[in-house]
Amino acid sequence: MDWKEGHGAGPGLVQGQIPGQDQVVGGGEGPAPIPAGLEALYARCRSIYPDQLNPLQVTALVKYWLGGPDPLDYISMYANAGNPKLNIPAHWHYVSFGCSDLHGDGRVHEQTGPENPSGFGFELTMRLKREEGEKSPPTWPAAIMQALSKYVFQSESLLCVGDHVSWHCPLDNSESRVQHMLMGEDPQLGSVTTPNGSVQFVQIVGVTTEELRAAQHWNGVGGPWMVTDMRRGESIYELEPSVAEEVENGIENEGSNLSGVSARIAWAEAELGSMVPSSPQIPRTDLEQEPEASPRITHVESEQIKSTLQKGLMQGANKGCGNRGVQEGKPGSEIDAEGNIATTDSAELFVTRRLESVHLTINLESGALLPLALRGRLKHGRHFTFKSVVDIGAVTLVPPAVAGAFVDAACPYASRGPWLQIFIPDDFLPLMAADLADLADPEEVTLPTTFRWPNKKLTITVVAEEV
Repeated sequence: MDWKEGHGAGPGLVQGQIPGQDQVVGGGEGPAPIPAGLEALYARCRSIYPDQLNPLQVTALVKYWLGGPDPLDYISMYANAGNPKLNIPAHWHYVSFGCSDLHGDGRVHEQTGPENPSGFGFELTMRLKREEGEKSPPTWPAAIMQALSKYVFQSESLLCVGDHVSWHCPLDNSESRVQHMLMGEDPQLGSVTTPNGSVQFVQIVGVTTEELRAAQHWNGVGGPWMVTDMRRGESIYELEPSVAEEVENGIENEGSNLSGVSARIAWAEAELGSMVPSSPQIPRTDLEQEPEASPRITHVESEQIKSTLQKGLMQGANKGCGNRGVQEGKPGSEIDAEGNIATTDSAELFVTRRLESVHLTINLESGALLPLALRGRLKHGRHFTFKSVVDIGAVTLVPPAVAGAFVDAACPYASRGPWLQIFIPDDFLPLMAADLADLADPEEVTLPTTFRWPNKKLTITVVAEEV
């Protein structure tokens, strides 16, 4: 990651210079004006921090549109005093600039107009508890923000409020238990309309493994201002033992808002022999090629499918994304948050193919959410989707109450291109949930393990993350 070094402001920091002031148009005299999209975001920040007009910034040495590796042009770092009355500690507030369309001239993002989302429609923020005596903000949150943004740019997937990122290592590379992230709406910055479209400020919240699982199984991110404290040694379960019971009751009575996760997943009509996927750690490693047993598609079909999934499976991006899972830095997919499967014009390009039987193979981390999918989603009449991180396919579990599906009791298994739907009737759901219940405790699962329901012609194999 390339950073411009500030003078007297610490490594990787630039202080006292608003972006745009060092740019000269056509060799003329004087600075270029600040782009309208960027100025609108700055104006929102100034409304919160009127006394910090020139905050410390991390800035990309070579801008992305000039071939640089980092999508975010700037990350501002503000000192926030918190609110003792609300038990909100003093903290550093990080704000990104670059996921949305800052320039409005097509150099990075397609021009869409003020009535649509600007660029990807969001910017990232994070609040990190300020340690006693700390004079300047740590820069590791900026590296996290750049890493997440790289995936967004490379995959064209979105990070939305309610998403979960299972990172599997301390966010600051220390010994901290805070090793994962949730996405919430920034409680102060909220959303803003710019000349280039609307922008939502999505806040990264550091959580422990136990808290991540709680969020996956029930709703939301909660907590005033959602300040990340890397030094806390206890999870919410240990601080508030009643939370575990509350989560269980919430799943049973209200269901889960988690509508999908990313997964290493493949499917075939006949049982697969041996598929050995390993969950990628993006942006740390590149994706592997799709397994041979997965449906093969041409380049033209791939582009059509990509459009289908973006407009259909991910249509919530323009409406508010609902809750989704992001594994190893990989955002998952979701369908209409109201429980209706979206079909689009581009989806009609694919012929619906009926399948007599289905064999799914899925990695353990994603497979461990199958009990939640059945108990917290399908039992409550809601779908659940596993979005492949290997290719652009998806597998959706569908209960009878979901409208718009291309499967039903008479045709329980069908595909359109790489999108497979599996119909789970109400009388089969309790048996399937009971058989898969042990997956909820992945540490106790012996891999690979296979579940078969011969009378339903359905097989599910759960495999290890790495072999």
